[in-house]
Order: sequence, then C-alpha cells, then structure tokens
Amino acid sequence: MLKRYPHFFLVVFILGLTLVAIPSYGQYFRQSSYWKTHRKEISLGFGISNFLGELGGRNQIGSPFVWDLELSKTRPAAHIDYRYFLARKMALRGRLTYGILAGNDNLTTEVFRQNRNLSFKSDVYEASLVYELHLYSEELGHVYDLRGVKGTKSSRVGFYLFAGIGAFYFDPKAQLENKWVRLKPLGTEGQGLPGGAREYSNFQVCVPMGIGLRKALSKQISIGAELQYTKTFTDYVDDVSTIYYDNEKLAEAHGDEGAFLADPSLRTEGIVGATAAGQQRGDAKDNDAYLFFKLQVHYKLVKYRSGSKKYRTRIRRQKIVF
Repeated sequence: MLKRYPHFFLVVFILGLTLVAIPSYGQYFRQSSYWKTHRKEISLGFGISNFLGELGGRNQIGSPFVWDLELSKTRPAAHIDYRYFLARKMALRGRLTYGILAGNDNLTTEVFRQNRNLSFKSDVYEASLVYELHLYSEELGHVYDLRGVKGTKSSRVGFYLFAGIGAFYFDPKAQLENKWVRLKPLGTEGQGLPGGAREYSNFQVCVPMGIGLRKALSKQISIGAELQYTKTFTDYVDDVSTIYYDNEKLAEAHGDEGAFLADPSLRTEGIVGATAAGQQRGDAKDNDAYLFFKLQVHYKLVKYRSGSKKYRTRIRRQKIVF
C-alpha cells in the first residue's frame, strides 16, 4: 500500500508534524511558564451585600435561596485579597471582606411576617481561603506574538469558579428610639434562661462560593466582576431562629427594652396570639446566608527571573500575558 500511495502517506506525515508543531508553537506563547512571572496578585473590590434569612423578603412565607431577596435592603461591601496561582488556571485566594446586612419585616405584605415586625442590621467581617478554577483566562495583545506581524487581536474575557472555607463575625442590632441596641445580650429567644434557646456565638464558620469575570487592561492590571454566595452554619445572623419565649420572664430578666425587641408585633386582627410563648418566631431548619456582588481591580506582582536588562526587555515585549 505504501508503494501504491506514496504521496498519500507523505501528506499524512506532513499533516501530523503540523498538528504537533502548532500546539507546541501555541504553548510557547500561551501555555509557557511565562505565567509564573505573574502568579502573585492583589485585588480590591467594592460593591453591595444582601441578606438571605428570616426577616423581610418576598410577600410570602420564606422562599428558598435567592428567591427571598429583598433588594431595598442592599448595603455596601468591600474587600481586599491576595491571589497565588498554583498553575496557569488554578489559584488560591485569601480575602478579607466587610459588608452590612439588614432585614425588616415591615417591607413585606405577607401577613404573619408583617405582624411579627422584627428588624435588624449587622456589620459582617469575613476572612476566607478559597480555590479558584479559571476555566478561561483573560488574554491581552495579539494571538501570535511575531515581530513585525500584528495578527489577530485577542478579546477573551476570563471566567472562573470558586469555593472555599471562611469565618465571619456578626453582631445583630435593632433600632429603638433612634438608637441601635445589640440583640444578643438581650436573649430575645430566652438564651440563658430556663427552657430558652441555646446561646449563639458571634463568630461562625461559612462556605463562600461563586463565579467571576475578568478583563485584562494591561500586563499587570485587570478589572472584573464577582458574585459570591456565602452559606453559613448559623440561623442567628438576624437574631431570629426558634420560638417566642415568655415575654414577661424576658422583661424580668432584661427589662422592658429586651421584652419589646423580642416581640414588637403589631397585634394584627385575626392572628392574635401568633407571637405568644411557644409560637414560631423563626425557622431553625433553614440557616442564614448572604450575597456579595462586587466590581474588582486586580494588580499582578511581576517577578523577573533574572536581573539582566536583556531578559526584562524580552518580558516587556511579550504580548500574551498567560
């Protein structure tokens, strides 16, 4: 067969060499170890936060996940982080985040929630370590970096997924007579009293996860947007979780202020007794969560392999970042 079709096998052989050469050539510009000179990065992010829990929400009994989002309670958020690329498309990120969470039952027309009339606000400080998988990496410059040949410009936007572990601090407060009162010391569900709910900690573990987009502006600066959903293992971010405690006993233990903030209900006609001792105040089976959406600026900390002027010049001339 080789004797009958010599040209056919020659063409196949040349095509095979071409297919091997093309990825190797592309690897030099896109898959090479050049990314290692940009593997460290710091980022700043500014945006918004929102709470997912018992208070406020849609005009119905609690809906799952983001379907219970109350947009009017959106508050500011910011973060700073450090990213280290383990490989070209994998990174570890450490982050410090500050945000404000809030909820208010008077924003819903659902009769039981509105009658409950609870509200809260809390600063949240979160520290997290997450793993990022960059399915697509942002690219800069031209597809091929050939001297004297401009070629086709790259316009790829980076896309990544992330998930990890974190810890956060919260301290729910309610407004009373133009002042903000801390709720945890008041034991609004009988914490610390006979038959009351268990006390909760202001420090809790969380699982941040989400998606992000990136766009390169230069070899060192990128911009992006990121949506983060944070699952918590507590139902007390808003200080609401279980059942109503005896209000008279709360008044004896924490005064009229504590008793009122535990049950400021409107006593709506037709549902009188809905806030009596033993009635449902929250849903202990559904832990709280919160969302962050932020715009970001990323700055790569460039590391040169050599101090030679010749090498630094070659790095600067590269048109493909990674």
